[in-house]
Amino acid sequence: MALVDSTTAGAVIGQVLFGWFADKLGRKRMYGVELIIIIIGTFGQAITGAGPSLALRHPLSSVITSEFATVKWRGALMNSVFAMQGFGNFAAAMVFFICVVAFKDSLIQAETPAQCDARCQSATDKMWRTIVAFGCLPALCALYFRLTIPETPRYTMDISFNLEKAKADTEAYLSGRRKSTYGEENTAIVKARQQAAGPKATWKEFWLHFRKWRHGKILLGTAGSWFFIDIAFWGLGLNNSTILRAIGYAGSTNVYYSLYNVAVGNLILSVTGNIPGYWVSVATIDTLGRKPIQMASFLILTLLFCVIGFGYYHLSAHALFALYVLCQFFSNFGANSTTFIVPGEVFPTRFRSTAHGISAAAGKVGAVIAQALLGPLANIGGTSKWLNHVMEIFGGFMLCGVATTLLIPETKRISLEQLASTYHGDEVVADGLQPGDNETSLVTALSK
Repeated sequence: MALVDSTTAGAVIGQVLFGWFADKLGRKRMYGVELIIIIIGTFGQAITGAGPSLALRHPLSSVITSEFATVKWRGALMNSVFAMQGFGNFAAAMVFFICVVAFKDSLIQAETPAQCDARCQSATDKMWRTIVAFGCLPALCALYFRLTIPETPRYTMDISFNLEKAKADTEAYLSGRRKSTYGEENTAIVKARQQAAGPKATWKEFWLHFRKWRHGKILLGTAGSWFFIDIAFWGLGLNNSTILRAIGYAGSTNVYYSLYNVAVGNLILSVTGNIPGYWVSVATIDTLGRKPIQMASFLILTLLFCVIGFGYYHLSAHALFALYVLCQFFSNFGANSTTFIVPGEVFPTRFRSTAHGISAAAGKVGAVIAQALLGPLANIGGTSKWLNHVMEIFGGFMLCGVATTLLIPETKRISLEQLASTYHGDEVVADGLQPGDNETSLVTALSK
């Protein structure tokens, strides 16, 4: 419990801290730094002794993708980045399954967890360290690409005011080249633009901007929606094994068969709920829109959690499992995806990463609540005796998500410049580019 809670708490700190750094120092610089920290922390966790850990991270992928993407398919591109989490979940479940099978001889002798002897305990310790260490591999594969990714042209133009570099980087990106042939622009001109520019990415300017209700309600909507969906999403995800056993899917007391059934259950959830939900969202996000998908998701999840909660003792194990799969599907085809996408689009460039980080941090606060409070709450009166009431509580939180969804605007196929102009009153500084122009106009202006 301490390991899970401290990891999630570290994520809360990382979301805000790295979000502000990315607005202050640039997306490119922080994108590689945060992955290096994750690799070191993950490897250290795999070799360390017992005790809590702290994970600092920030979803910069959303901001970087939105600032590079075209307006027509921006949602699909951002959602595709997030949807890879589904394959990551599947890979983790598969590693878990392989570890369980590999250590079968050490686990099967324990008919109950209380009978898990030294050999059994050594096997479980090796299993979780292997699973954690495996997380370093994809991170190491991605490190080169993160370190060599160019700075986003929007940050270079809107924050650094280096228009020639933004032009060169845009041309390189559109032609498929990783690096631009940029020559240094007159530093005096760049500094003059910076001095003549509006508010910078400081905390003072951030609070002055968002304390106005017309701006603050959007941040409240993105942060609140992420908070409510993560209570349910991580409340389910971090307690998968408990819930699978409670609904009768992994009912064996034998340590090996219990872990084996949980591993198979996680694989089924990943294949039938998580991955399809993510990619249905990818396919529809730019046609149905972010706000309708998020609203429908919260309403459907409210209904599903109420059915599970109020009908818990009247439904078969297969029916409960099917409803649980549907919860996973409509979380990912819905609010779990849109809460990642909208904060990466709706805020102005100078505050985009910070506001996204605060929204994501609110989600992780929800995850902490789900794990630290609602998890133990399920066991009041005995093992999983209160699980039905926890599901009812989840339903209440999903209904709150409907309210916060009403605070966010629709961002479908609207340029980042137009969103910043409409909802934050921002003017675009590039010569020849006016508020409301789309990405095609941005490229045209930068190529002058």
